[in-house]
Amino acid sequence: MLPRSPRPGRRRVLRAAAAGAAVLAVLVWWLVSLHGDASPAGRMSFATGVPTGVYAKYGDLLKEDLGRDMPSLDVRLRRSQGSIDNLRQLTSGEADFTLATADSVATYRDEGKPGAAGLRACARLYDDYIQLVVEKSSRVQSARDLRGLRVGVGTDDSGVQLITRRLLKAAGLDFDKDITPVRVGIDRMPGLLERGELDAFFWSGGLPTNAVQTLGLRLSIRLVQLSDLIAPLHAQGPQTHYYRAAVMPVDAYPELRATQAVKTLAVANLLVTMDHADPELAESVTRSVMNSRDRIGQKVHAAQKVDLRTAIFTDPLQLHAGARRYYLSVKP
Repeated sequence: MLPRSPRPGRRRVLRAAAAGAAVLAVLVWWLVSLHGDASPAGRMSFATGVPTGVYAKYGDLLKEDLGRDMPSLDVRLRRSQGSIDNLRQLTSGEADFTLATADSVATYRDEGKPGAAGLRACARLYDDYIQLVVEKSSRVQSARDLRGLRVGVGTDDSGVQLITRRLLKAAGLDFDKDITPVRVGIDRMPGLLERGELDAFFWSGGLPTNAVQTLGLRLSIRLVQLSDLIAPLHAQGPQTHYYRAAVMPVDAYPELRATQAVKTLAVANLLVTMDHADPELAESVTRSVMNSRDRIGQKVHAAQKVDLRTAIFTDPLQLHAGARRYYLSVKP
């Protein structure tokens, strides 16, 4: 018979367990030191847009997801007048991330604005559709018919006014002489049209835009086609090539009871930051934006168009290094 092995004493077992725990603690410390904290901390400012606009609502919802994904990050939203103002806030250091249309970014860079060379993109998001809104009984059938009318053109620092100026030029109209430009945003334009203080207004935003939806419940309005301006618009130069032909479907605004789709133009929206933004933060923000598509899309339908396959096409901007790292991590 083989001799029975002696049973280890309780004290010896406890010493072995303590040693194992110490080794495990050192291993965890080493891994954390090597890879760092996976959740960025500190404060981040995000410039959005005017109240009742898609940028503002998208920013409000994204803040909730950023707070869930990065609980140690204090996200502050900043309102703005639109894309051009967003880029100004970003390059001046007032904001760390923002949203802007591709045509606004191209114009901002081509004009050599301060800090423009440092702009970088994290994602291509959804498209803005150019919308010309009038009362249903209006005689306006094209932007060419706006001569002599009071037209909402967006604020001076908005992407709306940028495209409005180009569209009016394509229509053969002088912005300052042939119309009465009313420089207000989507937060005020619907009310002015409803009170008869505007004859028409331009808007560039995702479909649907809440302010237009709400107006359609109170007033009989319609959207005017802009497809007849595409060729003369593109003839203005490279900056206008970011606009593409698009169609607003019949059910884009059920409140308008439209009977046919409206041909118009669209331009891509970009998630933008600066080249010096922390790569880990840029990677984490990009991940949250892509993962939040379905949840945000339930309330901002345009966000449903965010697509991992097209998000990397951020012309005219290069991808930020942190965003690129995210896309490489999810590459099939």
